[in-house]
Amino acid sequence: MRPQQVLILGLLLLVPVLAFLFLFSFGTNHFALSTYYPDRVDSTQIGGKWRRDTVFHRVGNFRLQAQNGQWITQRNLDGDVYVASFFFATCPQVCPRLNAQLQRVQEKYRKEPRVKLVSHTVDPQHDSVAVLARYAEQFGAMPDKWYFLTGNKDSINRLAREEYRVTAPGPAPLAATPGLVHSQRLLLVDRDKHVRGVYDGLDPKEVDRLMTEIRILLYTYDHE
Repeated sequence: MRPQQVLILGLLLLVPVLAFLFLFSFGTNHFALSTYYPDRVDSTQIGGKWRRDTVFHRVGNFRLQAQNGQWITQRNLDGDVYVASFFFATCPQVCPRLNAQLQRVQEKYRKEPRVKLVSHTVDPQHDSVAVLARYAEQFGAMPDKWYFLTGNKDSINRLAREEYRVTAPGPAPLAATPGLVHSQRLLLVDRDKHVRGVYDGLDPKEVDRLMTEIRILLYTYDHE
């Protein structure tokens, strides 16, 4: 065998070895989700040096009633990740499409108890517990996984604007309907009550991204 042929054969044998070493050393993928809504920047002193640390907004507590009559607070969601949304039962077009997409999310994570859906009505004067029970049934909502919540209107408006900040800039602007304001946004909230994703709930590709990022979030918890 000629020296040139030996060299070529050696290179051919060496390539897969180098590829394996590269993948073994650098092939681990790490994907970290963003955290939304920074509140302030704190400075802490570590080892004699000052370090700036962003403090992100945490979704505050609430007490609202679900379609089965159960009172739900943030304590019911401790240790869970959840998808928050806003709707009203008589909404003719946007809300049925939005909840049809949430139905996909429920089906995807039907057997994962750490994933919840939290849908707030913006028309509590009409959307009583009985109305929401019928509405939830239309979408096959599991009562221990998908909460349709009603309660004090001012409290729900405060949640939308101050806690979930659905009026902030970003995808899926607010939609107005005679006297009512709701949003086609979906928000992914982690177990620390931080908003980790904002999605257009009418776009199936955005909802696919939401489902992927839920899986990523759960993976990070399982491999801490």
